[in-house]
Formats: sequence, structure tokens, C-alpha cells
Amino acid sequence: AHKPLPGVTRIVLEHRRAAELMMRHLYQLGHRPIAFMRGQSFSSDSDDRWKSLTTVAKDLGLEIQPELVVRLQLNLSSPELGYPVVPQLLATKRPFTALVAYNDISAIGAIRALRDHGLRVPEDVSVIGFDDIQGAAYHTPSLTTIRQPLNSMGNTAARILLQRIRNGPNQEYPEQIPIVPELIIRESTMPPNPGRLKKK
Repeated sequence: AHKPLPGVTRIVLEHRRAAELMMRHLYQLGHRPIAFMRGQSFSSDSDDRWKSLTTVAKDLGLEIQPELVVRLQLNLSSPELGYPVVPQLLATKRPFTALVAYNDISAIGAIRALRDHGLRVPEDVSVIGFDDIQGAAYHTPSLTTIRQPLNSMGNTAARILLQRIRNGPNQEYPEQIPIVPELIIRESTMPPNPGRLKKK
């Protein structure tokens, strides 16, 4: 996790707000039950993001089924990261109508795996990502995702650094600056197909 350091201002995404945007979008579309990817144990954002998702799910009255939660193991930055998740989920024989991916890269891998197993995205399973990477809008289907405003985060960090250099160590600075995420709705999410829940 991101630990506070004396004299350092952290630029931190509001994970709770990101979780609310993701979960409310799927909830309002009518998705239940929902499958989840948890980030790798070594990822700094993994636990914060997961805690936020479980809290929001509880607030919405959504049950998270342990069998529909898969923790990522591989240390990859390619779509291969998300591909093995789908066979694991399908092996449980528990139906789900939506998948919350850990990030856009894993979402793209999962979409390929769903297709390889005869499932359509979003007609059979909706998939939502996280990050809004450059290719997310150009993937087929284009990816519904949470946008991290990286430019804004970088500009804020640079501004704080310049202020620290200019004003010296005697001036007080915030320990943390929250950055607000944004839900980008594209083609990979839609209302659930009721037929998915009847299949065993």
C-alpha cells in the first residue's frame, strides 16, 4: 500500500469513488451476480481497490460470491494477464452476467477468453476495466472503464514539487491530494441477458 512519508505529498486516486462509479453502473444496468478480478498481492493499489469494491457492493446490497472472485497471479503488462481468469470462473459453473476487471489490460485478455469460450461481450457478459489506457476506445468492443486523469495527476505532482523548491521546507503542504476518477461508458457493458442465468 501507499504509505505516508514525512515531507512527501501523495497524489492519490479516490478508489472509493471509482468503485462507486463501476458498481453503480453495473447495478443500474441490472447485473447480478457479478464476477471480479482481484489484483496481484504485490500491486500497491490491489487491496485499496478491493476494499472499496466490497464496501460499495455491501452498500448496494450486492452479494459477492467467493467462487466468482479470482485473484490475478501473473506479473504481466499484456492481455495475457486476464485470459486465465475466464476458464477459472467458468469452471465454477456459477453464472455471472458481468466481470469487473482489475485494469484495462486484463479486461482485454478476459474479453478474448470469453469469446474463445463462445460468449459474447457485452451481449452475454459485460466487462468493465480500469485506467482508460490509450487503446481502450479502439478495442472491439470499445471498453467501458474508469479513467484515471494521469495528466492531471502529473501536473499536480509537478506543481507541488515546484512549490516545494520555490518556497523551501518551512511551508506546510498537504500530505495527500485526492484525484477524482471518471466513468467512461463505451460498448463493453449493457443490460444483462436473462438467458445467462438459466445456463448451468
